[in-house]
Amino acid sequence: MASNRVVVTGIGVWSCLGKSTEEVAESLRQGRSGIGLEEARLEYGYQSALTGIVERPQLKGVIDRRLRVGLSEEAEYAYMASREAFAMAGIDDDYLRANEVGAIFGNDSSARPVIEAAHIMDEKHDSALLGSGLIFQCMNSTVNMNLSTIFHLRGVNFTVSAACASGSHSIGLGYMLIKQGMQEMVLCGGAQETNYYSMATFDALGAFSKRMDEPTRASRPFDRDRDGLIPSGGAAALVLEDYDHAIRRGAAILGEVVGYGFSSNGGGISQPSDEGSLTAMQRAMQDAGVAPDDIDYINAHATSTHQGDMYEAMALDRLFHGKKAWISSTKSMTGHECWMAGASEAVYCLLMMRDRFVAPNINLEHPDEYAAPLRLADHTIEDIDLRLVLSNSFGFGGTNSALVFRKL
Repeated sequence: MASNRVVVTGIGVWSCLGKSTEEVAESLRQGRSGIGLEEARLEYGYQSALTGIVERPQLKGVIDRRLRVGLSEEAEYAYMASREAFAMAGIDDDYLRANEVGAIFGNDSSARPVIEAAHIMDEKHDSALLGSGLIFQCMNSTVNMNLSTIFHLRGVNFTVSAACASGSHSIGLGYMLIKQGMQEMVLCGGAQETNYYSMATFDALGAFSKRMDEPTRASRPFDRDRDGLIPSGGAAALVLEDYDHAIRRGAAILGEVVGYGFSSNGGGISQPSDEGSLTAMQRAMQDAGVAPDDIDYINAHATSTHQGDMYEAMALDRLFHGKKAWISSTKSMTGHECWMAGASEAVYCLLMMRDRFVAPNINLEHPDEYAAPLRLADHTIEDIDLRLVLSNSFGFGGTNSALVFRKL
């Protein structure tokens, strides 16, 4: 079986931290939060109005109307992130038409168009009034079907729905396909809608922080006084490519994907697990041929929930106690970007590697007893050579994913 090297030649992001990789890199370095309030959530019946503030892209005049009609909110974000990633990789429309490029995206909901369609049907009782675009917005595969159409993609094409590990698994699967010689290039990523329809059921669990008097201080991964996560979203995209292919076309290489690990907890549907987290990290490092001593930085999944952070901290302490790796959760700034988080955090890691810094775990004033032994970065660490980074993503249903990136 082939064992090709897999590199990242382009990245793109559209998030509450910025509308480009450069804006986002600056926010990460400055420890700038993208969290705010959306009062309409309270009117709708939410317990918490806290959310990541993500600007909706204006695509009129950018994409033809007949293509725009099928774009869901999250597909719009994914288009913007993918356009940036392809541009960075030096991939234009001529290349995409002449070569086979795949697409694997993480997405696990498309609530707004489903609810809007239901409203029309409840009121008008006439499906002819739904129009032709809603079906392409309603499906979980809305991101892939739109991107493959807009960018003329003819390679592998499917969506990963794996809760908050969706974006990470999409990168892992793209990596495996290229490694095995089945694809030369795959656009991977994750997308998350931010409309209030999409997160009401999360709010019902009491999972969200209610620290509404201090929005930018509400997301507090690993902190003793955390009271829940903050929903967020947008999209992130990575162009994964066979190393030899990238060299032949003279592409600039941002980093190499060297490890992918996964596991399932096999327990309660919303119950995190230190064992499951540990297994995914160990498998990723084993795949990469590296040891805990080799890892320079870990982007923790830590969402600012009591149990999730606790179990991840336990797993991290078991593997990295006394090691050199810095640890932080960028969700302290972004909130929980859910289906896109595994992809956006991969992009955040690559930006840190490129720009030689570790983004801070902001709002970490009193690490709890499980996080206290960890080497947590509560401020920006400057001028640091990050050769190997590990990125964790865990989700409901016990799905776990871990990725290892190497700087070349």
